[in-house]
Amino acid sequence: MKLYIKYMVSLRCKLVVKEALESLGLHFVILELGIVEIMQDLTEAQHTQLYEMLLKSGLELMDDKKSVLIEKIKNIIIEMVHYSDELPKVTYSDYISEKMGLDYTYLSKLFSEVRGITIEHFIIAHKIERVKELLLYDELNLTQISYIMNYSSVSHLSKQFKKVTGLTPSFFKKLKEKKRIALENI
Repeated sequence: MKLYIKYMVSLRCKLVVKEALESLGLHFVILELGIVEIMQDLTEAQHTQLYEMLLKSGLELMDDKKSVLIEKIKNIIIEMVHYSDELPKVTYSDYISEKMGLDYTYLSKLFSEVRGITIEHFIIAHKIERVKELLLYDELNLTQISYIMNYSSVSHLSKQFKKVTGLTPSFFKKLKEKKRIALENI
């Protein structure tokens, strides 16, 4: 049985879900961002308990098909931007469409209706958060970061960074209090 979990965007979230499942005596086959596949069906009582346990940790068990699709799209983007070594060389629309096995136009329209922003803006927001993270590590220069994040140039990265944050990357790097946003709040 597959369960879909909203706001499950990090390794820490996976640990919370794993602990909740174990405490209910449920065994999982797959535990990925946003998706858990358990070996048995949930009883109504187990469903309610799991729902409440996850809610206490800021996670939410989902049943609505549209919400499940949106969450899958979000998790594909988060995994692509934050957890892969290199962004795909194909267009993001092709990448998402291939991963989901659905038409991108449909996914894009649904995402915009439910989230109130386009998939493109969601990707940009996450790319900028990843750039902030890479700037904070101070291991790569802006040219290397722009290459890793698949920007056409340092100038393009700098313009997009300033548009989203209001700061240049170099000014952001100099700030004492770094303003990063939690992934689930993007």
